[in-house]
Amino acid sequence: MTRIATAQLGTSGPEVGIQGLGCMGMSWAYGPTDADEARATLERALELGVTLFDTADVYGAGENEKFLAPFLAAHREEVVLATKYSLTIDPQDPSRRTIRNDPAYIRQSIEASLGRLGVEAVDLYYMHRRDVNVPIEESVGAMAELVREGKVKHLGLSEVTAGELRAAQQVHPIAAVQSEWSLFSRDIERAVVPAAAELGVALVPYSPLGRGFLTGSFVNAEKDLSQDDFRRTQPRFTGDNAAANAALLAPLHEIAKARSASAGQIALAWVQQRAQVHGLTVVPIPGTRKRSRVEENTEATRLVLTAEELAALEPLAGEVAGERYADMSFTSAGRD
Repeated sequence: MTRIATAQLGTSGPEVGIQGLGCMGMSWAYGPTDADEARATLERALELGVTLFDTADVYGAGENEKFLAPFLAAHREEVVLATKYSLTIDPQDPSRRTIRNDPAYIRQSIEASLGRLGVEAVDLYYMHRRDVNVPIEESVGAMAELVREGKVKHLGLSEVTAGELRAAQQVHPIAAVQSEWSLFSRDIERAVVPAAAELGVALVPYSPLGRGFLTGSFVNAEKDLSQDDFRRTQPRFTGDNAAANAALLAPLHEIAKARSASAGQIALAWVQQRAQVHGLTVVPIPGTRKRSRVEENTEATRLVLTAEELAALEPLAGEVAGERYADMSFTSAGRD
């Protein structure tokens, strides 16, 4: 069994497998799940060299953190655990979001997460979304206190602008920025990625497979996915947008066929290669609940796309119909 390569998150962050695992869908957002298969997926991922496991307090209102607790208890020294604070979502209306970055809430959040996860410290603690009413220096200052107290080892930010990243880095070293980055979502390349490269901050792309759309696992969220699936709220996966975006995938499928690979593997290889293109560490965290998908995804770390293949995929993001969220104000692109 060949384990995947490793990379360091930031200039002083932890060493992790070059691909991580997004755990959200194991208990939230993407419809019905098989808990036993999800647990087996965690174990298989670790066997393959995946060591960065990503969750958040908002995923299932803490249920995802609880789900991970037994796995962490069995493998604490091998796992780099990432979780996040700041975001709450109305279960009756997923489009309604509340964000808090104030120091009192940060302290309340870490204590609750530590309890649910059953750990003494979180390896990588992210600000999940930015509350523009609280100076980022104040929020990161409160996060830095948690580092000094030994409750958190390294700090991360999610969906921040280049300016916000620079301001945060002045307060405490930031190991990683987590933002959406895929063949369909490239807005962070304008300013966030260059700033991260300059500051020595790693990029952790979430949804590198376009929430499954790039793999062909669904074509239209309203027709193909269950009523409780979060993707039904995302503009690019519904109505005319979904049909237009599905048509964009022809080059991806052609390359996959020629390589005897899956569309998902080509899409992941593209994301992995952003590291060389932009000169920074890139550790995508594709989410899955199946062992077979983890095996498929990690194989993508060994694929290198040619200049011709990259050129064929280059135009896709610019032609995508619809935003990645109904409300983009919660993203770095919405504030740039």
